[in-house]
Amino acid sequence: MMQIIAWMTSFILMLSIAVVFIWVAVKSRVRKEYDPIVKKWYKTRKVYGTGLIILMLVVTIYTLRELPYNEPVYGATEEAKVVDVEAIQFGWDIDERELEAGEPVEFRVTGADVNHGFGIYDEDMNLIQQTQAMPDYTNKVYVTFDKPGTYEILCLEYCGAGHHMMKDEIVVK
Repeated sequence: MMQIIAWMTSFILMLSIAVVFIWVAVKSRVRKEYDPIVKKWYKTRKVYGTGLIILMLVVTIYTLRELPYNEPVYGATEEAKVVDVEAIQFGWDIDERELEAGEPVEFRVTGADVNHGFGIYDEDMNLIQQTQAMPDYTNKVYVTFDKPGTYEILCLEYCGAGHHMMKDEIVVK
């Protein structure tokens, strides 16, 4: 549903911009005295610019209020199982592939060569969690698998000719 709303919003904005461009093209053929036009549009530009800045501040504050997105969700007394993951063209080096359902897991993800995207998918191919796997940097991502099953690990960032083969699995019991 959110994608449909985003698509419709984008379409309406693109259509509005196209209408403005067409209006400007049509009006550009009419000759008028220049000074009153400049005065009017300087005032209009000031109003629209101020409105745009206020709108962008509101949107920024609204979208950033949930940060950080990836905090651990388990209790302070509960320790997460640490699983180290290294992305290597074109595979994954995961130090533990069998996990327990309901157990908090902290994936520490890094890359050995180029940037990769670490994505965990459930059996219905729904994205559960994702992060970047970058050389010389370790990202932490927290997951508590609710139900047993086989979860697929896919690379989410094009990393070379064998990118499509970069798959692995985690089994949750």
